[in-house]
Amino acid sequence: MPHRHFRAVTARMISTLGPIASIRSRFRGMASFTLAAALLVFDTGTASALQVTGLEGPHSFLADPDSDSYFISNVNGDARDRDNNGFITKLSGDGEIVAFKFVEGGHGPITLHAPKGMAIIGQVLYVADLEAVRSFDKNTGKPLGSVAIPNSAGSGASPSMPVGIAADSQGRLYVADQDANTIYRVETTPTLRLTAFMTDKSLAGPSGVAVHPKTGNILVVSWDSGKIFEITPEGALTELVSNGFFTARFQNLGGIDFDRWGNMYVADTTKGKIWRMTPNRKFQVIAEYLPSPSDVGIDRLNHLILVPYQYANAAEVNGLEAPVVSAGDKKKRTLADYGFIEPPKGTKEGTPRK
Repeated sequence: MPHRHFRAVTARMISTLGPIASIRSRFRGMASFTLAAALLVFDTGTASALQVTGLEGPHSFLADPDSDSYFISNVNGDARDRDNNGFITKLSGDGEIVAFKFVEGGHGPITLHAPKGMAIIGQVLYVADLEAVRSFDKNTGKPLGSVAIPNSAGSGASPSMPVGIAADSQGRLYVADQDANTIYRVETTPTLRLTAFMTDKSLAGPSGVAVHPKTGNILVVSWDSGKIFEITPEGALTELVSNGFFTARFQNLGGIDFDRWGNMYVADTTKGKIWRMTPNRKFQVIAEYLPSPSDVGIDRLNHLILVPYQYANAAEVNGLEAPVVSAGDKKKRTLADYGFIEPPKGTKEGTPRK
């Protein structure tokens, strides 16, 4: 299937790895984006790139092929403040900003403090917030309900910091609580019901979470240890990947997702890298020197990678090359290979927890 091409209005040619058509536009003074259609051809078609700037602490970037739209969560301030000013930005399928603050904390009955991970089931957008998993109508932004995270007020033995969230094929959610070293499972029907799925210190600050599109297993990345874990729906925990004694491949992993072929993508927020692991467990850096990539998403229908830069207040959509399993391919690519135009630099290494 060819890559999606985002609609251009005007263009000028610049020199990168090939001709790039670049467009800058503004939507009611709220945010700007740079649109680039790279003419670099891969096996499955032509790559495309889009950059959104003017965001406020973007943490997660989610595709919804069913509605042909994208969502970006904005923390907008300190990630631990209950300030009710977080918001969700919505983009159309061709990259236009439908609503800069599609869901806005403090607007009417909406409560949204510091939104992070997002997932969609049917017509409902689920968001991991400081004290709850909240649900909204993905078409209107109307609040639909919420379920509280235990100890979110700081009482009890374990504090809470829900970060990542993912949905499985059975209509259930999995939520990674970074501070409590816990993965929660949320039943979404007939009402939201949260239970502790797994609590284990070895999870070491679970951050991003994803459900494998082929096996249905839950994959979790660690912020503190840089490990990757796999959990079966029955609750069996396996350490899938860890740093070696002499090598530290990962530092602070902030996001994980899969493409439709089962390739896994993880973002190291502190090292500024995005890794791909093929089904035969071969790792390759596909992008590096990035400013604080956070909870990455994959548009599986259009084969695009969605990268939020939390501390650079920007986000990027880029085409992925055709999936090739090759043990000999060691070339390190950056997003410039796909038309990337780098946003302002974020924080230095050693970034604290989100």
